[in-house]
Amino acid sequence: MRPVAGSALLPLVAVALLAGCGGAGEPTPSSSLERGIDAVFADLDRPGSPGAAVSVIRDGEIVHSRGYGYAQIEHGVPVTPRTVFHVASVSKQFTAMAVTMLAAEGALSLDDRVQTHLGFVPEFEHPVTVRQMIHHTSGIRDQWQLLGISGWRLDDVITTEHILGLMSRQRELNFVPGSEYLYSNMGYTLLAGTAAAVSGMSFPEFTAARIFRPLGMNRTHFHDDHEHIVPDRAYSYRPVSTAEEGGEEGGGGRMGAEYTKAVLSYANAGATSLFTTADDLARWLDNFRHETVGGPEVMEMMTTRGVLNSEDTIAYAHGLSIGDHRGLRTVGHGGADAGFRAQATWYPEANVGVVVLTNVSNGNPGGRARQVAEVVLDEVFPEAEPEEGEDPSPPAADSVPSPAPDPATPAAYAGSYYSPELDALYHLQATDEGLVARHIRHGDIALEPRARDEFATDRWFMREVRFERTPDGSVAAMRVGGGRVRNLLFIKLTRPLPR
Repeated sequence: MRPVAGSALLPLVAVALLAGCGGAGEPTPSSSLERGIDAVFADLDRPGSPGAAVSVIRDGEIVHSRGYGYAQIEHGVPVTPRTVFHVASVSKQFTAMAVTMLAAEGALSLDDRVQTHLGFVPEFEHPVTVRQMIHHTSGIRDQWQLLGISGWRLDDVITTEHILGLMSRQRELNFVPGSEYLYSNMGYTLLAGTAAAVSGMSFPEFTAARIFRPLGMNRTHFHDDHEHIVPDRAYSYRPVSTAEEGGEEGGGGRMGAEYTKAVLSYANAGATSLFTTADDLARWLDNFRHETVGGPEVMEMMTTRGVLNSEDTIAYAHGLSIGDHRGLRTVGHGGADAGFRAQATWYPEANVGVVVLTNVSNGNPGGRARQVAEVVLDEVFPEAEPEEGEDPSPPAADSVPSPAPDPATPAAYAGSYYSPELDALYHLQATDEGLVARHIRHGDIALEPRARDEFATDRWFMREVRFERTPDGSVAAMRVGGGRVRNLLFIKLTRPLPR
């Protein structure tokens, strides 16, 4: 079946027609490329399916650009090369680019303390620098997890003001800055604020003027107004047939019956919220070759990996992860918000860029981008073979036996707990089923004992709960964490909060 919508570019078609004068039945390189890439998206190439857009750029020319499936299932709008997607954390490289350009121009230093440009950020025990926020080594807690613990849902309207207000209340870090790598979306929201403060322009205006327009990325913008109408945009979906996002899709049925809308109402930019097309992102990737925007100094800085206090080098550069595929260096980033999934990868030695954007939560753009790259690299380096044992999927987590449950009774932990850093309140109650944390928006959260004073939950924002005691053994506080937030303090109240 041919793709639902979209088209390969004319140069590719022209080459195919010219080559078609050769031997009958002999596949040309361009037709082979087209068929190979189409096969990667065959599962999305059907009525009623969310879709994907793919763009491949090689030596400055877009050699494949096509859409598959639907951008808006309920309206029957197909994905085309002009479809605009939210690309989530793929946004971060543009935020880093903005700050890196300003640093190269002398408008700021990457070793400036964050408070130099953003006075509302609290003073922590250890200073945090712009460079550490770029490399995710700042220790600043993640905004999404903090919002989740506070009671927000990620389909709420979340503005920059909400996030920065939360940041202004923080009093602790996850760790000593520079000592570890731990991904922090909050750091990138602060970097966007830094670029705006230093440039005197709004962050969307600065990136449009200095990056997008010079590169001809005319369908790209940072989307910090959730009410703004965007022509040709995709909406995002989740499969309803499985509980796991990576599970197989269900069977047929009426259009859209397999999927549900995944709502995205973000009104903040920096860590996320870039709206763009696959072709525009391909043009950006090619800037790593021609360096028109930023120049050699900035583009070299963009791919410079972070260094910890221990002098160990990490894989994360300036909003980009440095890796390898088939023995070739890769520069890229993925993204995931609501049902949107994205991957943009540049292969410097091959002058090849691959972009895959999807609007379904199990779209697997990282795996698909690698498959597309295999097809393209087979033409560039036909003798190259995949690396032995290469597997694009992450390794399975080791099985860790659960420690003995806490012998203390649930009643010992009952009470109300308040976080000054979040202005959030949880009521812990002992029930017949065990200890439960109750929140006005999240409802009941079961706390499963793991060890003395240590519990676990099934909520993504609150994986671990640990209680602290006074010298006489009374429970005085709980620390919440897991993932990108550690040791967030909730004080056990001895009297109701004044309101």
